[in-house]
Amino acid sequence: MTPRGIRNCNPLNIRRSKDQWKGLAEAQNDRAFCQFKSLEYGWRAAFYLLTRTYYHKHRLYTIRTIIRRWAPSCENDTEAYVQNVSRLTGIDPDKPLGIPSESPSVWMMVAVAMAIQENGITSLDYFAMLRGWELCRQDVQKSK
Repeated sequence: MTPRGIRNCNPLNIRRSKDQWKGLAEAQNDRAFCQFKSLEYGWRAAFYLLTRTYYHKHRLYTIRTIIRRWAPSCENDTEAYVQNVSRLTGIDPDKPLGIPSESPSVWMMVAVAMAIQENGITSLDYFAMLRGWELCRQDVQKSK
């Protein structure tokens, strides 16, 4: 069976909120998680959250600080999530990830590792991920 995050075109399982994400599907049938029109839009939202909201707004610079907020211990085995993302990326969980615009591959690796944690490895579309990064960067450039 296809993982929920992939079925919803939401590879990082972004929770529903008041945010009106670009590319949301018209029908939002999942009570907990956003559903997007395409994986590209799901990745775009994930990258926006990681690079704009988590990095710039909340000043979360490491895998550990990001995952603690993304996957709180009241819902997840947060430390296992941190260790898995660190292992997959080869990045120490407490090492600063760098500025997203200057270290895009680092942020993409972290996001892919998070998607693997959320959905497993077999259902990921890496081209959709790259297109999602481009959509996010285009929107960030327009907002400047």
